[in-house]
Amino acid sequence: MNEEQGLRAPGRIGLSQSGFIATVTIENPGRRNALTVAMWEALQAVFADLRQSETLRCVVLRGAAGNFAAGADISEFEQVRATREQVTEFHEQCVSGALRAIHDLPVPVIALIEGACAGGGLEIASVCDLRIAGRGARLGIPIRLLGFPLALGEMEWLYRLAGPALTAELLFEGRMLDAQTAWAKGLLTDVVDDADVERRVQATADAIAQSAPLAVRALKRQLRRLMEDPSPVTREERLASYAFADTQDYRTGLRAFREKTRPEFIGR
Repeated sequence: MNEEQGLRAPGRIGLSQSGFIATVTIENPGRRNALTVAMWEALQAVFADLRQSETLRCVVLRGAAGNFAAGADISEFEQVRATREQVTEFHEQCVSGALRAIHDLPVPVIALIEGACAGGGLEIASVCDLRIAGRGARLGIPIRLLGFPLALGEMEWLYRLAGPALTAELLFEGRMLDAQTAWAKGLLTDVVDDADVERRVQATADAIAQSAPLAVRALKRQLRRLMEDPSPVTREERLASYAFADTQDYRTGLRAFREKTRPEFIGR
């Protein structure tokens, strides 16, 4: 993986990595980081690439220049969403493909939310594992006057996070929630002062990166299983979850606990 990757003109998806933590940045500042078709495609490609990394432990997903993302770039709609065929391709391939790629990443993804987090931006945040926002952030899906509903496949992600009451409120009223209200309603993991949001996210990412990576991946896998599959956990699934006992990291953690030292996990 290169230290910096991205697409330009107009907008780009930036990627950088420091140690076990990658940062993906949505960049289209002139449009509050609204995503063009090329940016949706790049977002999908970047997360598909990250999925192949065996050393990655955490991803921070953020926007540039004080905003998370203000949704899809409406200036493209007449070119890329003029017909039913184009609309289908846009949602099924571009948007859903990117959301699925983020969701499927085996390590935790933290959304660092500042400023506008609207429409597709909130959809992106919804598929992240943690959502930490500055107090100045505003979240919502204000599409009620644009002449189209939220795509069903995309509504599914928001519904899983927000539940029926809040999803209905966001879509029918179309209002933007301030960060404190969004936290109180369960959309956000935490809200901090705008000046502290980067530090808060970095501390969270560092804590995840210092944890046993195989255990963190197992935690994410098990959480998603419980969230998305209503069927009871099977005996086979329960027995498979004890595979951690065969790992070197398990023995390392126990030894460090006994000796009151800091463990150095290697992912084996």
